[in-house]
Amino acid sequence: MSPISFLGAKLARLVRDCSGNFAMMTAILLPIAIGAAGLAVDVSNMMLSQRQLQEASDSAALAAASALVAEKVDVDGAKELAKNFVIGQMSNYIDDADTIAALRDAMSVVVTETASSSGGKSFKVEVKSAYNANNTALMRVMGKEATRIGALSKTESSTENTVTKSSLSMYLVLDRSGSMAEDTTASYTRTESYNCGTKKNPKTCDRTVTDYYTKIEALKLAVSSLLTQLNTADPNLQYVRTGSVSYNDQMQSALNLAWGTSAVSTYVNVLTATGGTNSSDAFKAAYNKLVDPAENAAHLNKNGLTPDKYIVFMTDGNNNYTSADTETKTWCNLARENNITVYTVAFMAPDRGKALLSYCATSSSTYFEAENMASLVAAFKIIGSSAAKQSIRLTQ
Repeated sequence: MSPISFLGAKLARLVRDCSGNFAMMTAILLPIAIGAAGLAVDVSNMMLSQRQLQEASDSAALAAASALVAEKVDVDGAKELAKNFVIGQMSNYIDDADTIAALRDAMSVVVTETASSSGGKSFKVEVKSAYNANNTALMRVMGKEATRIGALSKTESSTENTVTKSSLSMYLVLDRSGSMAEDTTASYTRTESYNCGTKKNPKTCDRTVTDYYTKIEALKLAVSSLLTQLNTADPNLQYVRTGSVSYNDQMQSALNLAWGTSAVSTYVNVLTATGGTNSSDAFKAAYNKLVDPAENAAHLNKNGLTPDKYIVFMTDGNNNYTSADTETKTWCNLARENNITVYTVAFMAPDRGKALLSYCATSSSTYFEAENMASLVAAFKIIGSSAAKQSIRLTQ
């Protein structure tokens, strides 16, 4: 038999004999499968990390812009505020001190200040942040130690000439359904006492524990940030009137509009989270309070001005029935027809809740999606600043 014929016979026999093929193919494909699994995990982690950093950078830029227009900080203070905001937020997700230090060192905050023709000021804030996120052990074995995560956020803000005055009436429509009792990802530490002795010799010791803000607690902080903006703009209670109503599966007692913000602050701070969700009657109440002729008369008698009117509508969920969505939209349409600016905030809300609030918002610039507590507080602060004629908008 010729060598070529011999070789051909052996190859044919190998093809017919499958006894060792599975083991051989497994040996070949296993590293590929492991690498693919590692890549999938790393891509998922990278996307989550990038979203967390982008949200922190967005919130930092907005917080710095808000502080500048409120004249609470100068340019250098705004830069430091933005950096501390990002670091504080990302410390909730990154345990490694060296990575946090590297994030701070790599962070860039640029503030540009210009004077406007009306005598006010305008500010541009740019926050650029990045860090190296460690990959999984599988990817490190394949030579990829870390992935660079980056974010860029820009805001523009301005203050009007303080000599120019306007007045406003704002009504808050706030969700206090049972899901608002759920925890957010924002943590804080508190001190608790415990028995560190024995049954015969009891002894009290203190320890620090980590806890998490609930959604309703986050809402209270967010409303406080909004009210602070209004108080800053109207310290003598001459131009701002506010009211509030809360709802779960039914509307709770609605406040009358009143000068200043103290009644709303008291109302919101005692809210508890229970029940289902139906926003229709609450939004209707807000609309009726604002269009009542007595509201314009209150301003005309006090300051001689016709007020700008606002509704701030917030939810974290879906209405229990789609009919409640339809009814709420009817009142949103009436608000739009009567020149009431509607701000909406979807707080960690599902798609149908987001769709309702997106519909009700006066424009895309008055609709906010807040996926964590920092974003919620930032959104309410922007609303307060905008209503107080300190326009702040996220540009990137």
